[in-house]
Amino acid sequence: MQDMLTLSGVSKSYGSLTVTDDLSFSLKQGEALGVIGPNGAGKSTMFNLIAGGVKADKGEIRYDGGDVTGLSAAKRCRMGIGRSYQIPHPFAGMTVFENLLVGGAFGDSVPEKESYDRCVEVLDKTGLLPKANNRAGSLSLLERKRLEMARALATNPKLLLLDEIAGGLTEQECHSLVATIKDIHASGVSIIWIEHIVHALLAVVERLIVINFGAKIADGDPHEVMNSPEIKQIYMGIEADA
Repeated sequence: MQDMLTLSGVSKSYGSLTVTDDLSFSLKQGEALGVIGPNGAGKSTMFNLIAGGVKADKGEIRYDGGDVTGLSAAKRCRMGIGRSYQIPHPFAGMTVFENLLVGGAFGDSVPEKESYDRCVEVLDKTGLLPKANNRAGSLSLLERKRLEMARALATNPKLLLLDEIAGGLTEQECHSLVATIKDIHASGVSIIWIEHIVHALLAVVERLIVINFGAKIADGDPHEVMNSPEIKQIYMGIEADA
């Protein structure tokens, strides 16, 4: 199976602060990859680099067979890279359906009317269809999380970047969200998911990488990575056995 995304030696600094340090990894077509690491490890910056929100100082990012390192976020979105954000910021005064139309019409480069059917499909897939005509500002936290994911899906992505989508949810809400993400992955969408709710992450992903101080320190089977003494010490603060 071919690589959908490859980061090769990608680095990003702000002054003397290095937030992404020679980061390299690949994602296979159809793969679900989890990303964990302490707060401030550079995980969201990695997403910004992949999606085009910030430009890499060094290295190369390849997506779907081409070099996208210098492309804008808008171009990458139209090529099939969709993302959610850790803190949902919907257009509160617009309806849920109108929020999706923004992504569908502008992110997928199709006329607004042609995106209607896809937006309805996404609302149904994410459990938001009954809320389609509600103002986005009236939604619960779980519904806002679902809307954040739905807006990314409305752009018709081949690669979906999920940033802390389960944070702040109850256990029951988390299970419901995980079921939705599993369905999205089963439809053929490749996923990279940054998450602190590890049990939710492990229910979906096939591979796990760990980032610390902007650098990748582990990459492999999720359960093997989580059982590594080094990861327990660095990520969870558990001292490794002597």
